[in-house]
Amino acid sequence: MQRVTPDRPWPLHDVAAIRRIEQRATAALPAHALMQRAGLAVARLALALAPHARTIWVACGPGNNGGDGFEAALHLKQWGKDPVVTWLGEEARTPDDARASLQRARAAGVRFAADAPAGAGFAIDALLGIGATRSPEGRLLQQIQALNDGPAPVLAVDVPSALHADTGSSVACVRAAHTLSLLALKPGLFTAQGRDAAGVVWWDDLQVQDPEPATAMLAGAPPAAARPHASHKGSYGDVAVVGGAPGMAGAALLCARAALHHGAGRVFVGFLDPAAPALDPQQPDLMVRAWDSLDFTTMAVACGCGGGEAVRAALPRALHARALVLDADALNAIAGDGSLQSLLVARGQSGAPTVLTPHPLEAARLLDLTAAEVQANRLATARDLARRFACVVVLKGSGSVIATPDEKVRINPTGNARLAIAGTGDVLAGMVAARLANGEDAFEAASAAVYLHGLAADRWPAHEPLTASALASRLVA
Repeated sequence: MQRVTPDRPWPLHDVAAIRRIEQRATAALPAHALMQRAGLAVARLALALAPHARTIWVACGPGNNGGDGFEAALHLKQWGKDPVVTWLGEEARTPDDARASLQRARAAGVRFAADAPAGAGFAIDALLGIGATRSPEGRLLQQIQALNDGPAPVLAVDVPSALHADTGSSVACVRAAHTLSLLALKPGLFTAQGRDAAGVVWWDDLQVQDPEPATAMLAGAPPAAARPHASHKGSYGDVAVVGGAPGMAGAALLCARAALHHGAGRVFVGFLDPAAPALDPQQPDLMVRAWDSLDFTTMAVACGCGGGEAVRAALPRALHARALVLDADALNAIAGDGSLQSLLVARGQSGAPTVLTPHPLEAARLLDLTAAEVQANRLATARDLARRFACVVVLKGSGSVIATPDEKVRINPTGNARLAIAGTGDVLAGMVAARLANGEDAFEAASAAVYLHGLAADRWPAHEPLTASALASRLVA
């Protein structure tokens, strides 16, 4: 059993892949062995997390997730605890493995009750696991609400009940303090509502080593940058930031400062407001130029931050940049202009390094969806965008999703709600551009920038307000 930490990559498997792994393991093992292993793993983690809890509520559902709960209760009983099982199933309709575990729990003297026990010091959610297919209702919803409203910390078995294992979407799900993912890690634990619902994620492969290819990866830390002593500013590339329409100069400056602090050799700012200042007094290292005087074909261009309607005029030239990050108003302009979309697709198909960094509403505009539809399946949305425009896509949000046109997908494990303020997306765009300027592959540049952007927020001093401008100045390459 391992705690899932963001310091290294982890393979993720969707429900279809999990079913295949499960079927192969079940065929290779003695009857009921897999469920017995799962229950033992749950019981061991529960004991480690709550060694002093006497009464433990085990909320069991009608399927095999409930069977895992029966097995866990059996072991906890044998170890001197007082597990109390509430069960939503009917014995005649219970799967064979779960029925066998039910009988084992009864034989061991596990107590069954109609309602949650008073004074439980810990709770185990074994209601649904990966079996959630619709919004909970009736007794199931009541059990979920009782788990969420009670004082006891909750350990979810496999997936917090009613959280979609593939997407992380949910209308009403268990909010667990810990989740033990069995056999393999599920993507939904790390994006959309998943990170809030799952708490601390643990993984146990149940002694099953299976060659099933990963559906996606949970991103790990990028390698530390190494700069040779015999190098100069030209070794690390030029970034041009195109944005800052009237009243929005700050967005372009945040992007440019982030690119500078994240390792670009030189950073130029091409304001779209002709009346914009010719100097950033807080960052005089930035070089302000007329945007149409810059040779984008030699630069990594970050286009769109604070671009407003004015960015439309710059996009045809920006789309011929050596490397390109499109953010904010650039994405909105492309969403409403078929000719710009055609140029973007042609650029992507040519292999020119290109990264789109939409938030959910911008992604929705690009795909003619609603933001709710985007959030309902973030991995599928990122894949669709990457395929449609032949670019690397960063779908921002909780558990940002990075996707390529050939369907490589990573979910970012770093970051927190302190990033939910204006300007942090501009900072991210500048970070990606800096890495592209340095010659990194677009997928690796986007993944590394997103990871380090979130890590900076995770390490931010608790007593200090996080602002985009402060964030931009404290980045590491």
